[in-house]
Amino acid sequence: MVYDDALMASETDNVILCPGQGAQAVGMGQAWCEASSEAAAVMAEADRLLAGQLPRPLSEICFEGPAEMLNRTDVSQPAILACSVACWRGLSSLQGETDVTAAAGLSLGEYTALHLAGVMSFSDALETVAARGRLMQEASESSQGGMVALMGADEAEAMAFCTTVLDGLPGGEILVTANFNANGQIVLSGSKSACEAAVEAAGDAGYRAKALPVAGAFHSPLMQPAADRMAEVLDAIEMAPPAVTVWSNVTASPHGNDVATIKQLLVEQITHPVRWAQSVTDMLSAGHSSFCELAPGTVLKGLMKRIDRKAEVRNHDVPDPSYHS
Repeated sequence: MVYDDALMASETDNVILCPGQGAQAVGMGQAWCEASSEAAAVMAEADRLLAGQLPRPLSEICFEGPAEMLNRTDVSQPAILACSVACWRGLSSLQGETDVTAAAGLSLGEYTALHLAGVMSFSDALETVAARGRLMQEASESSQGGMVALMGADEAEAMAFCTTVLDGLPGGEILVTANFNANGQIVLSGSKSACEAAVEAAGDAGYRAKALPVAGAFHSPLMQPAADRMAEVLDAIEMAPPAVTVWSNVTASPHGNDVATIKQLLVEQITHPVRWAQSVTDMLSAGHSSFCELAPGTVLKGLMKRIDRKAEVRNHDVPDPSYHS
């Protein structure tokens, strides 16, 4: 732990929750940029850093779309990180909400959380996530994969269900647990035919399942090519120990101070399950009860309701009307 238990449970408790892919929507971040010059500066910096890497300036894609472009993995990942940081800078300037007790992020949101904890600069975080998005997009295009939301199963049941589905398919198919989002809400990931078989078999197994509109089999072995190249990207990034606690998606426990281990866990995150529900449970067990969800979207507030309805989550998808610049 970076700080003591008294601070963790204090009245100033302010755990920042950073969204991941899937939270994007056309128009995201625009209200923050109109309300705060600090937020606008973040998006302008993102446009400069990624100039020439995207079809249009990142801010234009966020504000104007089209949705098909924003939803691409190589676009949505840096877009979400930039929007979240712009939201935080806007909050800090308009509300004075600058103290971070701890931070956590869902999948790519872990990079946002690490940036807010002082582990890496904004430019390094953005460019690293942009590379992550490109590599995952490329891995998705080179493999036939998908993801399925499975409702009604716990971890052991979901793993057993994957085994049952694979037993009925030819060898070489892949189906694994990829996201433990909330109680009874687990995402499976794997080869396209295995995902299709899982949707068909779910009802007979007593579950509900729905194919997700994603580019590929994220957080599965099909992403190994992206993970291998991400190790090289992260090796070149300068990092510092976190100034506040940040939870790892892979371990569902706080990162330590060893930078090499943080980098290794970020590589593993691409092919390992995201243990969000377990991370939140660990936060709650540590005494945290007040959370601040950054833009874009309200996904993490919704998941929190499924994990612990007593926890307070203040969502900041758009500025509060009472704020003024």
